[in-house]
Amino acid sequence: MECDILIKNIGQLLTIPSKNGPVINTNRESLGIIENAYVSIEDGKIKDIGRGSKEIAAKKTIDAEDCIALPGFIDPHTHLIFSGTREKEFSMRIRGKDYLTIMQEGGGIKSTVKATRLASKEELFSVSAKRLDTALSWGTTTCEVKSGYGLSTADEIKMLEVASLLQRNHTVSIAPTFLGAHEVPEEFNGNKRGYVDLIIYEMIPEISKRKLARFCDVFCEKEVFNRKETEKILNEGLKHGFHAKIHTDEFYNIGGTELAEKVNAVSCDHLLCTNDKGLSSMKKAGSIAVLLPGTNLFLMKKEIPPVDKMRELTVPIAIGSDFNPGSSPVIAMPVIMSLSCLLYGLTPEEAIVGATINAAYAIKEEGVIGSLEEGKLADIVIIDSKNYEEIPYWFAQNRIVYVIKGGRVVAGKKKFQTTED
Repeated sequence: MECDILIKNIGQLLTIPSKNGPVINTNRESLGIIENAYVSIEDGKIKDIGRGSKEIAAKKTIDAEDCIALPGFIDPHTHLIFSGTREKEFSMRIRGKDYLTIMQEGGGIKSTVKATRLASKEELFSVSAKRLDTALSWGTTTCEVKSGYGLSTADEIKMLEVASLLQRNHTVSIAPTFLGAHEVPEEFNGNKRGYVDLIIYEMIPEISKRKLARFCDVFCEKEVFNRKETEKILNEGLKHGFHAKIHTDEFYNIGGTELAEKVNAVSCDHLLCTNDKGLSSMKKAGSIAVLLPGTNLFLMKKEIPPVDKMRELTVPIAIGSDFNPGSSPVIAMPVIMSLSCLLYGLTPEEAIVGATINAAYAIKEEGVIGSLEEGKLADIVIIDSKNYEEIPYWFAQNRIVYVIKGGRVVAGKKKFQTTED
């Protein structure tokens, strides 16, 4: 019986298997490399994987011509949906102002909130779909998407409804996250408690009722939401069926990661200022450390996450783009992989694992994506390279030839011939 698609003559196939949880102590063996490999696909899923030039009947055959194939990239942290740009803040930072100062002067998140509130659902969908097109061209097949630029019940719902439209109408899969606790809106200046109550008693129940999000996130940071407020919001999210995520330790350590065990956090993200106590809490909770090197680059921050301590404590590492208009307008995951090596000292193996299977764990999709194994979705990228170490090495060069999503070729340069029976 013939399969739908056969990918043959793969020089290096990175299967990145993970039967027992996220990958830690990452090395070459973690990549599950098969040389001179093939992959057969049936009904959008991986049917078989093997070595050599086994003859398999197929409706369509892709000759990879000795290139690399690996799982489609998963971006576990984005702020994809927004209106407006913040290039003026870029100039302000170049001239010496830091991120928190810009926020206090009315820039930052609040400026994007104003533009996003004014934008229609149709406008947000259109611009966000174009951004996803770009991400897809760089190999991203699944993307976490946060709200957080609405900061009112109606506008947070609007953003999450756009995420739902993207899920139904775009090739890239979407993992939606409610981030109403991203900032305190101007109408609640001097009344943060009132805004926290709005999140807890109105936003969370309504978003849960409408089934618009899978995760609840909080920006636990100085000048934003403190540890007590964060715990209160996330616990309410848990009551309504959301999984917890925490934006924390980006500028200061106020104990955000220490909440990981209390709220069973799926991931803790940023982590530039995390201490041993926070990492121990994450380890006990099984949380993924989602590192965001694009933000380091764009904010010109010298602090880096305690990667060596994460390795020592075996806290699994994923990487994400943190794509947003203010602190990381970078949506290409291969660029983020390069930056994770150059700025944080991750190995190429850690970067690859961090953008695939560990990123899948960070959005609780490890059962269907993130690795190439029989029965999983056929989300695959083929890259014009001979050795996996080239993936982060070719900085900001898009060498992707094919992007395959659910067994369909959906993007890529299409350099190679495809044959159909």
